[in-house]
Amino acid sequence: MWEISKLALSSLLQHKLRAFLTTLGITIGVFTVASVTAIIEGLNSSFEDQISLMGSDVFYVSRFSWFGSYDDWKDALKRPHIYPEAASYIQEHAYEVGAASPYLERNATLKRDERSVEYVEVAGVNQHMSYIEGTNVIEGRFFTAADNSHRKNVVVIGEDIRKEFFPGSSPLNHFILINGHRFRVIGLFEKKGSMLGHSMDNRVQIPFQTHIKYFSGRHQDATIAVKARDPNRLNAALDEVRSIMRLYRGLRPQEKDDFDINQMSSLLDLYHQLTAMLWAVAIGIGSISLVVGGIGVMNIMLVTVTERTREIGIRKSLGATRRKILWQFLVESMVVCAAGVLIGLGLASLATWAINAYTPLAARIPANWGVLATGTVIVIGMIFGLWPASRAARLDPIEALRY
Repeated sequence: MWEISKLALSSLLQHKLRAFLTTLGITIGVFTVASVTAIIEGLNSSFEDQISLMGSDVFYVSRFSWFGSYDDWKDALKRPHIYPEAASYIQEHAYEVGAASPYLERNATLKRDERSVEYVEVAGVNQHMSYIEGTNVIEGRFFTAADNSHRKNVVVIGEDIRKEFFPGSSPLNHFILINGHRFRVIGLFEKKGSMLGHSMDNRVQIPFQTHIKYFSGRHQDATIAVKARDPNRLNAALDEVRSIMRLYRGLRPQEKDDFDINQMSSLLDLYHQLTAMLWAVAIGIGSISLVVGGIGVMNIMLVTVTERTREIGIRKSLGATRRKILWQFLVESMVVCAAGVLIGLGLASLATWAINAYTPLAARIPANWGVLATGTVIVIGMIFGLWPASRAARLDPIEALRY
């Protein structure tokens, strides 16, 4: 085997340009598939990490489904509103629930002195929300039940807001304006980064009663964020909250739910569907390149068989069997494919490094690259090298010696 491999390599080195052009199609195909795979793996890993940071044991009771159709959305418009009081009802009656909080949301303009930031997410929540979403307050404190019941003008800000208004200094006990209303900063959230290009730090949270007073009013629709008491009993918590919400909203057994329960896992499933489409496109493009490269390998092997006809005749006359001749040229075909695969993987590794170093995207080399590379070499080498190899094996030694 080693001698045959060395013979194949020496044959490649004797015709460097021809070998390069032969392996180019395979190199492009492997590079395309490997690079896209690395990007998808990196994005999937990053997205899953961000989802886990937001809480895999957290779900949201809402009037609308996150991923419903247009008809579902129109039907949901007819449903009665969900008000913040539903969070307290769930908290009091659900054994499987660790905490629940209303979530009222509005975009607003924040100002401090001459600086301002537009389209900042202002969320009205209760004292449990920091625990529910698993976000630490690294400076100051989160607000209390008393802050909420007394409708105090206190705010906990994200890192983007701190950088804009308080660069290089502590924001605590300073004041900012939210749509013209004066709020005292009592806490700073830890940095969370971005998800799908959206900054998770361009936000502030205030007591939901204060949010009702200034921004949303008593009758705005609320989402209820719920955290399961035990992550391993998430399904039990989901079923319990569904039953409690049906009771709270006075639904009869035969009536459908007039609310939806949304989970982050649904968002993750949708994301995987989208990346699966990208993966399918990459496989299609890569497969075309590999087929073109395989045809190139077959052509070069046919030329090699013709050029080495006399050598084949000599080997047969010295006792080489058809099987040995066949195996020799199959190995040579796989060596040519291996060269293309290794170059493609090397370029993909370089691209992975460059993506991580110079772009906001994440890329990660999958653990199965070695298996895929080996499989590609064997499959392409065997399929497109079989005809030239069998042609060499069938040569008549007498006719070959006359060539």
